[in-house]
Amino acid sequence: MRTARAVTHLELREHRGDYGFDGSLVGPCAIGAAGVMLAGAAGVHHRVGRRRSAVLELSSGLVLLITVVVYLHTTRRGKFAVWAELLNGLQLRGDERVLDMGCGRGAILAMVAKLIPGGKAVGLDLWTADQSGNRPGTTLRNLGAESVSKHCALVTGDMSAMPFSDSSFDAVLSSAAIHNIDRHHRQSPRRLQAVDEAVRVLKPGQRLMIADLAWASAYAKHLVDLGMEDVQCRSLGWRFWYGPWAGAKLVTATKT
Repeated sequence: MRTARAVTHLELREHRGDYGFDGSLVGPCAIGAAGVMLAGAAGVHHRVGRRRSAVLELSSGLVLLITVVVYLHTTRRGKFAVWAELLNGLQLRGDERVLDMGCGRGAILAMVAKLIPGGKAVGLDLWTADQSGNRPGTTLRNLGAESVSKHCALVTGDMSAMPFSDSSFDAVLSSAAIHNIDRHHRQSPRRLQAVDEAVRVLKPGQRLMIADLAWASAYAKHLVDLGMEDVQCRSLGWRFWYGPWAGAKLVTATKT
Protein backbone atom coordinates (compact mmCIF):
# COMPACT_ATOMS: atom_id res chain seq x y z
CA MET A 1 0.00 0.00 0.00
CA ARG A 2 1.39 3.39 -0.92
CA THR A 3 1.74 5.96 1.81
CA ALA A 4 1.43 9.71 1.39
CA ARG A 5 5.17 10.12 0.96
CA ALA A 6 5.20 7.78 -2.07
CA VAL A 7 3.17 10.24 -4.19
CA THR A 8 5.40 12.78 -5.90
CA HIS A 9 4.50 16.44 -6.41
CA LEU A 10 4.32 15.88 -10.18
CA GLU A 11 1.98 12.90 -9.80
CA LEU A 12 -0.26 14.87 -7.49
CA ARG A 13 -0.68 17.91 -9.73
CA GLU A 14 -1.34 15.90 -12.90
CA HIS A 15 -4.94 14.83 -13.39
CA ARG A 16 -7.01 12.62 -15.66
CA GLY A 17 -10.50 13.81 -14.74
CA ASP A 18 -12.44 16.65 -16.35
CA TYR A 19 -12.83 19.44 -13.82
CA GLY A 20 -14.43 22.09 -16.00
CA PHE A 21 -14.01 25.78 -15.23
CA ASP A 22 -14.38 27.65 -11.96
CA GLY A 23 -17.38 29.97 -12.04
CA SER A 24 -19.30 31.04 -15.11
CA LEU A 25 -17.50 31.51 -18.43
CA VAL A 26 -19.77 34.45 -19.28
CA GLY A 27 -17.50 36.96 -17.56
CA PRO A 28 -14.19 35.76 -19.06
CA CYS A 29 -15.76 35.52 -22.53
CA ALA A 30 -17.04 39.08 -22.26
CA ILE A 31 -13.66 40.33 -21.07
CA GLY A 32 -11.90 38.51 -23.90
CA ALA A 33 -14.32 39.91 -26.48
CA ALA A 34 -13.75 43.43 -25.14
CA GLY A 35 -10.00 42.89 -25.36
CA VAL A 36 -10.22 41.81 -29.00
CA MET A 37 -12.45 44.77 -29.86
CA LEU A 38 -10.03 47.23 -28.24
CA ALA A 39 -7.10 45.69 -30.09
CA GLY A 40 -9.03 45.98 -33.36
CA ALA A 41 -9.92 49.61 -32.64
CA ALA A 42 -6.25 50.29 -31.91
CA GLY A 43 -5.32 49.00 -35.35
CA VAL A 44 -7.89 51.25 -37.02
CA HIS A 45 -6.80 54.34 -35.10
CA HIS A 46 -3.14 53.64 -35.78
CA ARG A 47 -3.79 53.57 -39.54
CA VAL A 48 -5.55 56.97 -39.46
CA GLY A 49 -2.82 58.58 -37.36
CA ARG A 50 -4.54 58.62 -33.95
CA ARG A 51 -1.55 57.02 -32.27
CA ARG A 52 -2.30 58.12 -28.71
CA SER A 53 -5.74 56.53 -28.87
CA ALA A 54 -4.25 53.44 -30.49
CA VAL A 55 -1.67 53.00 -27.72
CA LEU A 56 -4.30 53.40 -24.99
CA GLU A 57 -6.69 50.95 -26.66
CA LEU A 58 -4.00 48.39 -27.39
CA SER A 59 -2.68 48.55 -23.81
CA SER A 60 -6.19 48.16 -22.36
CA GLY A 61 -7.00 45.32 -24.76
CA LEU A 62 -3.83 43.44 -23.84
CA VAL A 63 -4.58 43.79 -20.13
CA LEU A 64 -8.04 42.29 -20.66
CA LEU A 65 -6.70 39.43 -22.77
CA ILE A 66 -3.97 38.65 -20.24
CA THR A 67 -6.64 38.60 -17.52
CA VAL A 68 -8.52 35.90 -19.43
CA VAL A 69 -5.35 33.86 -20.01
CA VAL A 70 -4.42 33.96 -16.31
CA TYR A 71 -7.98 32.98 -15.32
CA LEU A 72 -7.88 29.99 -17.68
CA HIS A 73 -4.47 28.96 -16.35
CA THR A 74 -5.69 29.17 -12.75
CA THR A 75 -8.79 27.09 -13.31
CA ARG A 76 -7.13 24.45 -15.51
CA ARG A 77 -3.54 24.25 -14.21
CA GLY A 78 -2.53 26.76 -11.56
CA LYS A 79 -4.76 25.66 -8.71
CA PHE A 80 -3.60 22.05 -9.14
CA ALA A 81 0.04 23.08 -8.78
CA VAL A 82 -0.76 25.18 -5.70
CA TRP A 83 -2.79 22.47 -3.99
CA ALA A 84 -0.16 19.82 -4.75
CA GLU A 85 2.29 21.88 -2.70
CA LEU A 86 -0.22 22.51 0.08
CA LEU A 87 -1.29 18.88 0.40
CA ASN A 88 2.25 17.55 0.37
CA GLY A 89 2.98 20.05 3.12
CA LEU A 90 0.41 18.36 5.37
CA GLN A 91 2.69 15.29 5.57
CA LEU A 92 -0.21 12.89 5.83
CA ARG A 93 0.46 9.35 7.02
CA GLY A 94 -1.91 7.79 4.49
CA ASP A 95 -4.69 6.50 6.76
CA GLU A 96 -6.47 9.75 7.66
CA ARG A 97 -10.09 10.80 7.21
CA VAL A 98 -10.13 14.11 5.30
CA LEU A 99 -13.04 16.40 4.42
CA ASP A 100 -13.23 18.62 1.32
CA MET A 101 -15.91 21.29 1.92
CA GLY A 102 -17.53 22.30 -1.37
CA CYS A 103 -15.75 19.61 -3.37
CA GLY A 104 -17.44 20.43 -6.70
CA ARG A 105 -16.21 18.16 -9.50
CA GLY A 106 -13.64 16.63 -7.17
CA ALA A 107 -10.34 18.24 -8.16
CA ILE A 108 -8.94 18.67 -4.65
CA LEU A 109 -10.85 15.65 -3.31
CA ALA A 110 -9.11 13.36 -5.81
CA MET A 111 -5.72 14.89 -5.04
CA VAL A 112 -5.94 14.33 -1.31
CA ALA A 113 -7.38 10.84 -1.88
CA LYS A 114 -4.14 9.88 -3.63
CA LEU A 115 -2.30 10.74 -0.43
CA ILE A 116 -4.47 8.61 1.87
CA PRO A 117 -4.78 5.17 0.22
CA GLY A 118 -5.58 3.66 3.59
CA GLY A 119 -7.98 6.39 4.69
CA LYS A 120 -11.15 8.08 3.48
CA ALA A 121 -11.60 11.33 1.51
CA VAL A 122 -15.10 12.78 1.96
CA GLY A 123 -16.48 15.43 -0.39
CA LEU A 124 -19.40 17.66 0.67
CA ASP A 125 -21.35 19.81 -1.78
CA LEU A 126 -24.80 21.13 -2.66
CA TRP A 127 -23.95 20.74 -6.38
CA THR A 128 -24.81 24.30 -7.39
CA ALA A 129 -23.93 25.73 -10.79
CA ASP A 130 -20.97 27.92 -9.74
CA GLN A 131 -18.64 25.38 -11.32
CA SER A 132 -19.43 24.22 -14.85
CA GLY A 133 -21.04 20.76 -14.96
CA ASN A 134 -21.17 20.51 -11.17
CA ARG A 135 -23.14 17.38 -10.26
CA PRO A 136 -22.46 14.16 -8.28
CA GLY A 137 -22.28 11.98 -11.38
CA THR A 138 -19.51 14.12 -12.84
CA THR A 139 -17.55 13.97 -9.60
CA LEU A 140 -17.91 10.20 -9.40
CA ARG A 141 -16.60 9.84 -12.96
CA ASN A 142 -13.61 12.00 -12.11
CA LEU A 143 -12.83 9.98 -9.01
CA GLY A 144 -12.98 6.86 -11.16
CA ALA A 145 -10.65 8.40 -13.73
CA GLU A 146 -8.17 9.15 -10.96
CA SER A 147 -8.49 5.57 -9.57
CA VAL A 148 -9.45 6.75 -6.08
CA SER A 149 -13.18 5.89 -5.93
CA LYS A 150 -12.74 3.08 -3.40
CA HIS A 151 -11.62 5.39 -0.63
CA CYS A 152 -13.79 8.40 -1.42
CA ALA A 153 -17.36 9.28 -0.43
CA LEU A 154 -19.68 12.05 -1.60
CA VAL A 155 -22.22 13.69 0.70
CA THR A 156 -24.90 16.20 -0.32
CA GLY A 157 -25.06 18.83 2.37
CA ASP A 158 -24.75 22.46 3.44
CA MET A 159 -21.32 23.67 4.59
CA SER A 160 -22.97 25.86 7.23
CA ALA A 161 -24.72 22.85 8.83
CA MET A 162 -22.66 19.76 8.03
CA PRO A 163 -24.05 16.27 8.70
CA PHE A 164 -20.92 15.01 10.48
CA SER A 165 -20.05 14.26 14.10
CA ASP A 166 -17.80 16.50 16.18
CA SER A 167 -14.05 15.86 15.82
CA SER A 168 -14.50 13.32 13.04
CA PHE A 169 -11.82 14.41 10.53
CA ASP A 170 -8.02 14.49 10.61
CA ALA A 171 -7.91 17.42 8.17
CA VAL A 172 -10.50 19.79 6.69
CA LEU A 173 -9.95 21.49 3.34
CA SER A 174 -11.90 23.93 1.20
CA SER A 175 -10.98 25.47 -2.14
CA ALA A 176 -12.77 28.56 -3.49
CA ALA A 177 -16.11 27.35 -2.14
CA ILE A 178 -17.19 29.10 1.06
CA HIS A 179 -17.52 32.47 -0.68
CA ASN A 180 -20.38 30.96 -2.73
CA ILE A 181 -22.62 30.76 0.35
CA ASP A 182 -25.26 33.48 -0.07
CA ARG A 183 -23.00 34.96 -2.74
CA HIS A 184 -25.30 37.90 -3.39
CA HIS A 185 -25.38 38.89 0.30
CA ARG A 186 -22.07 40.46 1.26
CA GLN A 187 -22.61 40.31 5.03
CA SER A 188 -24.15 36.84 5.24
CA PRO A 189 -23.32 35.20 8.60
CA ARG A 190 -23.53 31.73 7.05
CA ARG A 191 -19.98 31.95 5.69
CA LEU A 192 -18.62 32.20 9.22
CA GLN A 193 -21.03 29.46 10.26
CA ALA A 194 -19.30 27.25 7.67
CA VAL A 195 -15.97 28.09 9.30
CA ASP A 196 -17.51 27.20 12.68
CA GLU A 197 -18.58 23.86 11.23
CA ALA A 198 -15.11 23.20 9.83
CA VAL A 199 -13.65 23.69 13.30
CA ARG A 200 -16.37 21.55 14.92
CA VAL A 201 -15.74 18.48 12.75
CA LEU A 202 -11.93 18.76 12.93
CA LYS A 203 -10.10 16.66 15.50
CA PRO A 204 -8.05 18.49 18.17
CA GLY A 205 -4.46 19.07 17.13
CA GLN A 206 -5.29 18.78 13.43
CA ARG A 207 -5.08 21.24 10.54
CA LEU A 208 -7.63 23.34 8.65
CA MET A 209 -6.89 24.79 5.18
CA ILE A 210 -9.23 27.22 3.41
CA ALA A 211 -8.36 28.78 0.05
CA ASP A 212 -10.87 31.48 -0.82
CA LEU A 213 -11.35 34.93 -2.25
CA ALA A 214 -12.72 38.16 -0.73
CA TRP A 215 -13.53 36.90 2.79
CA ALA A 216 -10.33 35.01 3.63
CA SER A 217 -9.13 37.67 6.08
CA ALA A 218 -12.50 37.54 7.86
CA TYR A 219 -12.16 33.76 8.20
CA ALA A 220 -8.73 34.19 9.76
CA LYS A 221 -9.98 36.72 12.29
CA HIS A 222 -12.91 34.48 13.17
CA LEU A 223 -10.59 31.50 13.70
CA VAL A 224 -8.52 33.57 16.11
CA ASP A 225 -11.72 34.47 17.99
CA LEU A 226 -12.57 30.77 18.16
CA GLY A 227 -9.26 30.06 19.90
CA MET A 228 -7.57 28.24 17.01
CA GLU A 229 -3.76 28.13 17.10
CA ASP A 230 -1.17 29.19 14.51
CA VAL A 231 -3.75 31.05 12.39
CA GLN A 232 -2.18 32.36 9.18
CA CYS A 233 -3.52 34.12 6.09
CA ARG A 234 -1.43 34.63 2.96
CA SER A 235 -1.77 35.18 -0.76
CA LEU A 236 -1.55 32.15 -3.04
CA GLY A 237 0.01 34.20 -5.83
CA TRP A 238 -0.66 34.49 -9.54
CA ARG A 239 -1.31 30.76 -10.03
CA PHE A 240 -4.53 31.17 -8.02
CA TRP A 241 -5.65 34.49 -9.50
CA TYR A 242 -9.03 34.80 -11.22
CA GLY A 243 -8.89 38.46 -12.23
CA PRO A 244 -8.44 41.99 -10.85
CA TRP A 245 -9.08 41.99 -7.10
CA ALA A 246 -9.91 38.28 -7.26
CA GLY A 247 -6.75 36.57 -6.07
CA ALA A 248 -7.15 33.67 -3.64
CA LYS A 249 -5.70 33.64 -0.14
CA LEU A 250 -4.94 30.66 2.05
CA VAL A 251 -6.11 30.52 5.66
CA THR A 252 -4.61 27.82 7.85
CA ALA A 253 -5.12 27.02 11.51
CA THR A 254 -4.68 24.22 14.05
CA LYS A 255 -7.43 23.15 16.44
CA THR A 256 -6.52 23.26 20.10
